[in-house]
Amino acid sequence: MSEAKRHAPDSDDSTPKRSHTAGVAQIKPQYIVSLTSNEPPASASLDEEPTNDRIQDSMGPQGGKRGKNKKRRGQNKNRDNRQVKEQNPLCPRLVFGGAREDCSFGDKCRFEHDLQNYLQGKATEVQCDAWNKTCPVFDAVGFCPMGFKCRFLSGHLKDAESLVGVPDEKQKQWHMGEVNVIGGDQKLDLIKRRFQFAKSDEVLEIIDSIQQEHRDEMKPEQQIAAEAKDDVEIAPQVVQREKELKEHRERQKELYLKYKDTRYFAQEKKPLNLNRKKIVSPLTTVGNLPYRRLMRKLGADVTYSEMALAVPLIQGTNSEWALPKAHSTEVPGYGVQIACSKPWQAAKATEALAANLDNSNISEINLNSGCPIDLLYRQGSGSALLDNPARMIRCLNAMNYVSNDIPITVKIRTGTKDGHPIAEGLMKRLVYETDISAVTLHGRSRQQRYTKSADWDYISKVANTLRESELEYSNSEQFKDTRESSHRIQFVGNGDVNNWEDWYRHLEGNSNIDSIMVARGCLIKPWMFEEVEAQQYLDKSSVERLDILKDYAQFAMEHWGTDMYGIAQSRRYFCEFMSFFHRYVPMGICERYPVYLNERPPHWVGRDDMETLMGSTDVNDWIKLSELFFGKTEENFVFMPKHKSNSYSVNN
Repeated sequence: MSEAKRHAPDSDDSTPKRSHTAGVAQIKPQYIVSLTSNEPPASASLDEEPTNDRIQDSMGPQGGKRGKNKKRRGQNKNRDNRQVKEQNPLCPRLVFGGAREDCSFGDKCRFEHDLQNYLQGKATEVQCDAWNKTCPVFDAVGFCPMGFKCRFLSGHLKDAESLVGVPDEKQKQWHMGEVNVIGGDQKLDLIKRRFQFAKSDEVLEIIDSIQQEHRDEMKPEQQIAAEAKDDVEIAPQVVQREKELKEHRERQKELYLKYKDTRYFAQEKKPLNLNRKKIVSPLTTVGNLPYRRLMRKLGADVTYSEMALAVPLIQGTNSEWALPKAHSTEVPGYGVQIACSKPWQAAKATEALAANLDNSNISEINLNSGCPIDLLYRQGSGSALLDNPARMIRCLNAMNYVSNDIPITVKIRTGTKDGHPIAEGLMKRLVYETDISAVTLHGRSRQQRYTKSADWDYISKVANTLRESELEYSNSEQFKDTRESSHRIQFVGNGDVNNWEDWYRHLEGNSNIDSIMVARGCLIKPWMFEEVEAQQYLDKSSVERLDILKDYAQFAMEHWGTDMYGIAQSRRYFCEFMSFFHRYVPMGICERYPVYLNERPPHWVGRDDMETLMGSTDVNDWIKLSELFFGKTEENFVFMPKHKSNSYSVNN
């Protein structure tokens, strides 16, 4: 990265100093603003990610119930940021022009077919200086997929009824640069339950046979003796049932023996190299495609999809299949994360991904075993799998069997309850009983959520235990039939890393840790990996930070579109991004640096008006910033942040 290296101005010491004053970021006095008497103090989110509307919908109405004594402190409950669509939408067959006859639905079509009538009732064009009065998508790729629906229409309109640069369907997909797009027929097969989960059915029967073997071994001696008696008269129905069960068990044993010879071992999968890679954590809502594309531009090596729920994937749900999509700049180094509660869900979701997407565009499929969200935990997904390690291992083995050559990885927490970590004990089982390629450990329990600091001493201890278990396993008899000696499960640490000093301290402090995964640090300071590369802090000016927002806006419109709905979606997720991005405290106004994630500054003003605006906690200021890129906000635009926030006022 060709980034100018500079330190904070007006500082007596050019070297940033570390300070851990509890909860308070130290700001230079001239930048601190006094609160008015009726103004509440500012608050900031401690959560790594907002609760996702899609998850709420997928889990159903029962998923949202909370205990009587459970309160979402400081949160806006039941927020709904779904955007309003056009009231009189243009027929999709006429988006690039054409006649009513081009629509196969004829008079039954519910869309508008009169182009002039549509244009007269269409929302006014976006007016903003960021794009020089042209369509940003058209300028970037040579056409606009929104056609006549585009809110920047005059930028690619040839005359009243024709457009400039109309591509065919294949050109559209290629130019937009998005991969992992499932075909319509493939999705319909999932919806209609026509997709045959052959591999999943096979491995699930194998898993059942392994469990049955274990149950048989645990039978009491008395029961075995009773079953062996020949002089006991048995009803014909029981005899028939026993015969069928025996045949079933014989088939299971054959499958299991075949499984031992044909299963995928980790070294037979595609190579997965996470060593010292700059990794962005999977993030719900804010970790969307435009954000990940931005992070790749700013130096990230590995990105992950938002967490996709297994059952909606199996059912072909549109919103869930939008999540594995990636931009071509994310490949290689793009992982798809799924959440499930049972092995059949893990197997079928993984098989659906591996069978319907180009495997070369997916570097790994990650099982989420650490998400603390209550909706998932109550249904046995996410961190609930930590309470049932045997089930987690069955899920991982099922995924490994059906994923073709895509490596399987897992992300966990220290445990579910404070003071009762289980991650260290889990390492030996993962080494001996699975063929995963990597494990990521978030250094908090589920109960802690994000309210306490990550325990890096424990993360380091677990990494050591993993290596000890691998060494022990490599000398065992079991190893000869399974994994090659060159295989090493990669270990990634995660939690509270938001600056390059922490990155190198954790990574170089223990050679058993392969890399560091960053979440909130990259949301608040997206250029963090530039600092990792430069090994120094970069004091980004308001102009440079505005350019980052401009890139995000560009990528958002390329992804969601420039029609009325696409602009509203882009603006909504821009504001979701701002709910973290505004928390950055400029290096140049700090007395001590870095500012840690658990530190909150007093109310401050920046070195210029734009810096002050970008640091505002008021959601209205985030919307005001969005107008620089998406034009004036529509009356029906809806956005409510997850956490209640307020802004300060400066009395002139």
